[in-house]
Amino acid sequence: MKTRYDCGIVRRIKDFVAAPFHSPSTRLVARLRRSGVKVGRGVVFRDPSSVTIDLTRPSLVEIGDRVDINVNFTIMTHDFASGVFLHKYGELVNSSGAVRLGNNIYIGRDVTILKGVTVGDNCVIGLGSVVMHDVPADSVAAGCPARVISTLDDYFAKRKRRSEAEAFEYARSIRERFGRDPRPEDFWEEFPLFVSGDRIDEYPELPIRRQLGGAYEVFCRSHRAPYDGFDEFLARALSDSGEASAACGE
Repeated sequence: MKTRYDCGIVRRIKDFVAAPFHSPSTRLVARLRRSGVKVGRGVVFRDPSSVTIDLTRPSLVEIGDRVDINVNFTIMTHDFASGVFLHKYGELVNSSGAVRLGNNIYIGRDVTILKGVTVGDNCVIGLGSVVMHDVPADSVAAGCPARVISTLDDYFAKRKRRSEAEAFEYARSIRERFGRDPRPEDFWEEFPLFVSGDRIDEYPELPIRRQLGGAYEVFCRSHRAPYDGFDEFLARALSDSGEASAACGE
């Protein structure tokens, strides 16, 4: 005989399993597809309630695979300056253009992409950008209007140089703010500095598989951390880090 407790457990398990398929992001993707927008796999909207995608011409919008979109995002495929033309010249003049986003793109907060723009594969669009012109593949673009400010290769190298000093600063801030030593689970993004691919099992408290996604198997096979475990990393982080900060800065 099933008890109410048993039913509650079953319901919670069902809810947990179904949750990814009914998240606000997933629902928005489904709605866009029903409207005629082409949306690839692995697209994530961090705050669907703040997204505005122009559906007046849904066939002009295409979003590729693995596009990660932060809050306050807008796509426009048309404008209505013609409303002014009507009263000045007595003519209605159409204005529209396709917006195409490639694969493996990260889009920061408060970004607007205007009609006629294509963003290539492997791009980063910085916070507050208004994208009025095409962004070539493997680029970082930012600004209003947005312009290419770096290649992806250069940006990757810069982030690698800075990442260690930033992780050290974060570790010190935990001790200073909370009066305790940092723990491995605090470093849910910084863990590659102290977790090698063949030592993942030593850190069950870290969401390593979830964070790495499709790169998990490659990480397991090939990643070698610069520090031999968390204790070595922490000792270095909490020591005088001026030398590391200077080496990692630009």
